[in-house]
Parts: sequence; C-alpha cells; structure tokens
Amino acid sequence: MPQATFRFYAELNDFLPRERQRADFAHAFDGHETVKHLIETLSVPHTEVDLILVNGDSVGFDYQVREGDWVSVYPMFESMDIKAVSQVRPEPLREPRFVLDCHLGKLTTYLRLLGFDTIYRNDFDDHELAEISSSDRRILLTRDRGLLKRSQVTHGYCVRAKNPKQQVKEILGRFDLTGLAKPFSRCARCNGLLKPVPKAEVYDRLEPKTKLYYEEFRICEACDQIYWKGSHFERMEGFINGLTYVRYHS
Repeated sequence: MPQATFRFYAELNDFLPRERQRADFAHAFDGHETVKHLIETLSVPHTEVDLILVNGDSVGFDYQVREGDWVSVYPMFESMDIKAVSQVRPEPLREPRFVLDCHLGKLTTYLRLLGFDTIYRNDFDDHELAEISSSDRRILLTRDRGLLKRSQVTHGYCVRAKNPKQQVKEILGRFDLTGLAKPFSRCARCNGLLKPVPKAEVYDRLEPKTKLYYEEFRICEACDQIYWKGSHFERMEGFINGLTYVRYHS
C-alpha cells in the first residue's frame, strides 16, 4: 500500500495518540483518498484545520494524496491572516453565533449571559445540529469529534475542557471573543434579547421582597422572563468580569 508522511501541529495533537503527537509518522492508504478523508481517518475533525501543506504547497481538502507525500496540518491561526495562502479556510462568519450539542447546556447559559447568540436544545440530533450550523451559519460547539466530521459542517470546534467555567474561558480565547461580549443583553433561558422595562409594567409579577428592594428591571422580548440585579446577578457579574475584564453598565 502507498504511504504518506503526516505531521500535525499545536492543538491538533490533542486528537492523536501519544506516539503520533508532535512527530512525523507514516500512514498507509489505499491510493485514492482525499487529504480531508485521511486527516479525519486520523481522528482530526476538518473544522479544526486551517492550513494544509503537501510537500510545502498549500492544498485544499479535495487534494488526492499520493505515494511519498509529506503532509503538514495546522490549526487555526488566531494572530495571522492566512486567507491568501490557505485553501481550506472557510469564509469567516460576520459575527460569532453558536449552536451547541446536548452535553453543553451550562456552557450555553454562560455564552448567553455574555451576550452571544447561542442556540441550544437538549433533544437536537446530530443531523439537526449539522443542518442548523450550515443553514444558519453558526459555529457548532461539541465534544463529539464524529459530529464535526460531517461534511455539512464548515464552522465548528471540539471543546476540550470538561468543566463549564473552563469551557467558556476556552471558547473566549479560541475565538477571540472578549472584546465582543455584551454581558446581560440576552436571556439565559431562551436566547432572546433583553430590554429595560419600567417597574410599574411588571409590578404585579414580582415577589414581595423584589418589589421592595429593586427598582431596575429587564424583560426578555421573546419569553417575557424578568431580570433584576439580585444576588444571582452579582455572583454572575463577578464571574463574567473575571472572564472579560470589562464592567457591565446598565
């Protein structure tokens, strides 16, 4: 069988067995596979790849690997614009919007609290998630590598951290989102936008102590959920300030 030599760089090594991490290794193939197919055969989702060099030249996912090829595979370059070089980088999205799989419910809450448009439902199947990501131009976040290998998915990311607070830090760093955060502008329950509402308009819906101690309120335009700056708000504000280093101003 023909063989090609592969090397994966930086965080792409997260997907490889230890003996193949940060090293050149030979990989046998049938002779008619695309480089995308071989990369995913090696357990690396195509959505994680930003640049592929074969024998020093940039190629697209449809390149057919040949006997003796040297294939170098790179992850996203956050600080460099390589559009003119890379033949695999997808068209960038105008704004970061997300769809998350059923295992990332808490991360969904944090992203919404930070103001990011985030779709989530705990009964989406893989086909629905891929379809939403593609048709609605959303970044698919998941811990399921197989889901990211679907050809329909062009923008996606495999979340490494298991703890939700570490996950949101990971996503902010990975997509350079800190400066785009708009804390407390979305409903954590349904993703709708929040707007200020006079106390008089929601007075009859408030608990007695809430009526007594709070004057400023917001309401979700989609589900009518009411928000105010109670103790829960203060805890979340402290957490968010630690992530973004910005203060929330009403």
